[in-house]
Parts: sequence; C-alpha cells; structure tokens
Amino acid sequence: MLVLHGPNLNLLGRREPEVYGTQTLEGIDAELRALGAELGIDVDCAQHNGEGELVTVIGEAVGRYDGIVINPAAYTHTSVAVRDALAAVGGMGVPSVEVHLSQPAARESFRHRSLVAAVCRGSVAGFGPDGYRLALRGLHGILRAGGGR
Repeated sequence: MLVLHGPNLNLLGRREPEVYGTQTLEGIDAELRALGAELGIDVDCAQHNGEGELVTVIGEAVGRYDGIVINPAAYTHTSVAVRDALAAVGGMGVPSVEVHLSQPAARESFRHRSLVAAVCRGSVAGFGPDGYRLALRGLHGILRAGGGR
C-alpha cells in the first residue's frame, strides 16, 4: 500500500495544532507501517508539496501498489490533475481512499467540495491521525474482498 500525503503535511505537529493536532507526520507514518505489519501488508509513505510530484507518484503506483491512501490536502479542492491521476490508476486496478485529519465540511466553504472523492472508493475525515488508520484498514478490507476497481 502507498500512503500519500499532500502539501504542508510535512509541517504536522507544528502547523495549526488546533486544527491538525500535535502528532508529526513521521509519527503517523510509523503507526501506519506498524499497522501494515499487523495486517500483513507493506506500507510505503511519501509526502510531496508539489502537484506534479503527487501526480507522478500516483501514476507510478500501477504494478507497484495494490492501493493508495491519500490525503491530498489543499489539492483536494483544486486539483483536476490529482483527481484524474487517481481515476486513471483506479481504472487499472489500484483503488484509493481519501483521508483528511480535519472535517472539511466544518471549515471554510472553499473546502466543502472534494474533486477527488468521486474517484476514490471511500473517504475518511475528521478523526485526526486515526483517520489514516481507518482508511488503511478499510482499503485493506476492500482489497481482501476482491474489491479493487
């Protein structure tokens, strides 16, 4: 599995802790790798601030990963390119689950619309770092049931 973090998530633990919490990205990644080991799956984690970098990594997932857990961060609301990349790999058997630490629907109105939700198998939002674990477990369950796209 690939866990992909979008822009500014490298600042977790220091950036707006009242919104995003105090756990660092490194801490979240370590917990996801441990959960992966518990589930019997390998988990690779990556963070990119650039839209093009995210699109490239998503495109390279085919044949390499069974699924993607993605927090597109601000690109959730703005990036047709990230949306199209997720749709493309989803159509080639690499499903994705969208995750957000905060609850976008409870925030500024420009955050209420997700461009990626329609091409993801599911979405998890508002549970802080636990959302990543829920998304990984959910995607693992979908794949175990033969539910890749």
